[in-house]
Amino acid sequence: MKTYFRILNYIRPYWKHLSASIIFSVLQALLNGASIYLAIPLLDTLFQQAGVAPEGTQNFQKNIESKATGWLSGMLNDIFNYFKSIIFSGDTSEVLFKICILIIIAFLGKNMFGYLQSYYMAFVEQGMIRDLRNDSFRHLHKLPMSYFKNEKTGNLISRITNDVNMVNTSVSAVFLNMIREPLTIMVFLAIAISISWQLTLFSLVVLPFSLIVISYIGLILRKQSGLLQQKMADITNNLHETITGVKIVKAFGMEEYENKKFFSETEKFFKLVLRITRIRNISSPVTEFLSVIVGVVIIYFGAQLVLVDRSIKPSEFITFLFAIFQLMPPVKELSSVNNRIQESSAAADRIFEILDTEPRIKNADSPIKITSFNEKIVFENVSFLYDDSEEPVLDGINLEVKRGSILALVGSSGAGKTTMVDLLPRFYDPTSGRILLDGQDIKQIRLEDLRKMMGIVTQETVLFNESVRSNIAYGLENYPDTMVIEAAKAANAHNFIMEMPKGYDTIIGEKGTKLSGGQRQRISIARALLKNPPIMILDEATSSLDNESEVLVQEAIERLMYDRTTFVIAHRLSTIRNADRIIVLDRGKIVQHGKHTELLQDENGIYKKLYYLQFQDK
Repeated sequence: MKTYFRILNYIRPYWKHLSASIIFSVLQALLNGASIYLAIPLLDTLFQQAGVAPEGTQNFQKNIESKATGWLSGMLNDIFNYFKSIIFSGDTSEVLFKICILIIIAFLGKNMFGYLQSYYMAFVEQGMIRDLRNDSFRHLHKLPMSYFKNEKTGNLISRITNDVNMVNTSVSAVFLNMIREPLTIMVFLAIAISISWQLTLFSLVVLPFSLIVISYIGLILRKQSGLLQQKMADITNNLHETITGVKIVKAFGMEEYENKKFFSETEKFFKLVLRITRIRNISSPVTEFLSVIVGVVIIYFGAQLVLVDRSIKPSEFITFLFAIFQLMPPVKELSSVNNRIQESSAAADRIFEILDTEPRIKNADSPIKITSFNEKIVFENVSFLYDDSEEPVLDGINLEVKRGSILALVGSSGAGKTTMVDLLPRFYDPTSGRILLDGQDIKQIRLEDLRKMMGIVTQETVLFNESVRSNIAYGLENYPDTMVIEAAKAANAHNFIMEMPKGYDTIIGEKGTKLSGGQRQRISIARALLKNPPIMILDEATSSLDNESEVLVQEAIERLMYDRTTFVIAHRLSTIRNADRIIVLDRGKIVQHGKHTELLQDENGIYKKLYYLQFQDK
C-alpha cells in the first residue's frame, strides 16, 4: 500500500474538484435510492385503483413505520411526515401525478449529479496523470548520463506513457467506487431492511465468498500486471530501435528478421494480456453468479411472505427486489477495485523507480554562481571509472588549460578522450581528483552556470524536428533573426538554408534527416556560435564528412574557436596542426604532450605513429 499512498499524494492539489465529485456522488446515490423507493407509492396507487390494495396509499407510511426500527425509523418518519400532506393529498389521479413528477425529478437529479461527478473526477484523474508524467520527465533530465547508458530508450518511454495511464485507473477506483458504490449499497440496503430485514439478511450470504475470491485474484493480478508493463516496454524499445535504425535494416536486408523479432514480442504480449483478462474477469462473473443464486432463493422465499404469510405487500416485495438487484452493480464494481489498485500499483512501481533514482550529478548545498571564465581550467590528478568497468578510463590526469588556448586530444579509440571532455560540463564526475575553473572546483559551481559557459559540437549531431531557426536558437529566447542569420553565415550554413523550401522556417525532420551530414554539422556549429560560450568542446566534429563538407565545416570551426578556450578531439590529425597544445592519451593516461612539430620529432611516440598511419599513402 506504500506505493498506492504515493499515488494519492498527487491528488492533493485537486482536493476541491475531488470534494465536489464526492458530494455529487453522494447526491447521485441518494437520488438513485429515492427513484427506486418511489416505486412503492406508485405501485400502491396503481393497485388501489385496480382493487388490489384496498387500504390505499395512506397505509404506505404506516406500513413503513411499523417495519423500520431505531435511527432508520426516526429518519423515515421525518421524511414521510414532511411529504405526507404534499404527496398523498387529493384523489388518486392527483397522487399519481405528483408521484410521477417526483420520479422525473429524482431521475433528472440523479443523472445531472452523475454527469457533474464524472466531469470533476476526470479533472482530478487527468490532472494527476499530467503531474506524474511531468515529474517523471523533469526527473529524467536530472539523471546522469550513466543512467541512460544502462536503460533502454523504449523502456523509459513506456514508463512515462503506458505506465502512467495504468496508474490513472486507481484514482476512480478509490475516490469514486470506494465512496459512491458503498453509499449506493447503504442506500439500497436501507430500503431493503425497511421492507424486510429477514429477506435482507438472507441476501447477504454471498458477500464472504466474493471477498475471498476477490482478494486472491488481486494478488495474482499485481504480479501479472508488472510483467505486462515490462513487455510493453520491450515492444516500445524494439519499435524505437527499428525505426531509428531503418537505414541499416534495409541496407542489410534484415526486414524479415526484424519482423520476426517484433512479432515474437507482440505474441508474448498478446498471450499475457489474455491471461490477465482471464484472471481479471473471473471475479465479476463469479460474484454475479453467486448473487443470482441468492436472488432466486430470495424470490422464492419472498413470494412465500407475500402469498402465504402476507407479512409484506406485493408492491413492497417488488420494490425490495429492485433494491436488492440494484445492489449487484455496486458490489460487482467493488469486486474489481482491489484488482485495479493492484494493477495500477504495479505500474506505479515502475514509474517511482525513475523518481526514486537519486541524481548523482547535482548542485552543492550552497553552489557558487559564476558569469564568466577568466583564467584557466585545471585537472588535478583526475581519475574516472565507469560503474560497470574494472579498469579506470582515466588515470591520474594532471593538466592546465589557459583561457583562449586550443587543446587537442589524440589517441586510439577507448583511450579516454571523450570521457575527459565529458567531465567538464559534469556529464560525469571524477571518481577521484578534481577539476578547477578559475580556482573553483566545478562541483561547487552552480550546474546551470557551468554549462552556460560551454558549447558542444559532436560527431553525432543532435537536431530536433523543428525549423532551422529553432534549431540554431535552441535554448535561447528573444533572439532576433539578424543574429541567427549571422551565426548561420559564420558557420557556412546560410547559403544552403536559403535554398531550402521555406528557408529558415523549413522543418528539418527528426534528427535532421532532411539534411546531409555536413549540413547538420554546420547547423550545429551555428547553434554553438549563437550561444557564444567562452569554452568550446569539439568531439570529432569533422569525422565522416566528404572533402568539400570538411573544408566548409573546418572553416566554420576556425571561426568558432576564435578567442575561445577549445578542447578538440580529432581522429584526422590534419585538423589539429595549429593547436596550442596536443596531448596524447593511451589507456587513460597522458603519454605525450606538446605542439604538432614537437610531437613528430619523437621517433618512438604514439603521435608520430598515428600521423604516419594516416598520411603514409598521401
